[in-house]
Amino acid sequence: MKRLILATRNANKVTELRAILQTAGLDVELVGAEAYPDVPDVKETGVTFAENALLKAHALARATGHPAVADDSGLCVDVLNGAPGIFSARWAGKHGDDKANLDLLLAQLSDIDDAHRSAHFACAAALALPDGTERVVEGRLEGTLRHAPTGTGGFGYDPILQPLGDSRTCAELTAEEKNAISHRGKAFRGLVPVVRELLG
Repeated sequence: MKRLILATRNANKVTELRAILQTAGLDVELVGAEAYPDVPDVKETGVTFAENALLKAHALARATGHPAVADDSGLCVDVLNGAPGIFSARWAGKHGDDKANLDLLLAQLSDIDDAHRSAHFACAAALALPDGTERVVEGRLEGTLRHAPTGTGGFGYDPILQPLGDSRTCAELTAEEKNAISHRGKAFRGLVPVVRELLG
C-alpha cells in the first residue's frame, strides 16, 4: 500500500480526504503531518493558492520521501478584486483570528448592496512526488456575503457566505452538507484521478 501524506495537523481534513480516497477504491494509506513531527511547517510565500499548496506539498515530499498532498484556500470577494484571497487567514493582521478577520471584512463591505456582494471560497489541492512531479486541482464554492454572521458551524468566513441556491450560510449547514459542496471537497475529489494516475 502506498503511503500518502497530507500537509495538515487538522484531523478533520485527513478524515475527509481519507473517506474520498476510500470511496474511490484507492489502495492508499493516508496520514497527516503529525506522523512526521520533525518536519517543519512551510512558509506560504506564494501569491496564489496553487503556489502555496505546491510549496507545502513539495517540502513534505522531499522531507519524507513519500508523495504528499497540500491545500490552500480562502475567500475571494468580487468587489474587492478577489481579496482577501491568500491573505484570508490573516486579513486583520494576526494569523487565524477568525472573529477579527470577519469583523474587518464586514466593516469594509458595510456600504455594499446585496447585488454586489458576490464571493466564492477557493481551494487549490496539490500532489507532489519526491521526484518533483506535481499536479494541482482547484475547487470553488460560489455564493453571496451576508451583512452579519449566522450559524455556529464551520470556521473562518463560513458564517457570512451563503452558497448559491441555498438560504443558509455555510455555518448553518451540517458537516455532510458542507463537504458535499465545499471548495475543499471539490478539490480533494478532483485529486482522485491524479492519485490513480501517479500512485496507481
